[in-house]
Amino acid sequence: MEDVLYTVAETAKLLKTNTNYVYDLINKGLLSALKLGSYKIRRSTLMEFLEKFEGYDLTDVNNVKELTKGEKKNVSSN
Repeated sequence: MEDVLYTVAETAKLLKTNTNYVYDLINKGLLSALKLGSYKIRRSTLMEFLEKFEGYDLTDVNNVKELTKGEKKNVSSN
């Protein structure tokens, strides 16, 4: 089975965030990565991360919390 590897920059682009935030996710153990000279993230790992943390507020990687019902409703209506 072939699995695509993304760089930190590519991962940041896919998540619509910046590279520092992706490094924070990796360093906090929230997103697994391989170190092959530089960090690489498997596509399957990224998909698992998105599924695992759907419905959570990851704004502060030091304080991950579940979204309240009102917050979930606002997100889904956008």
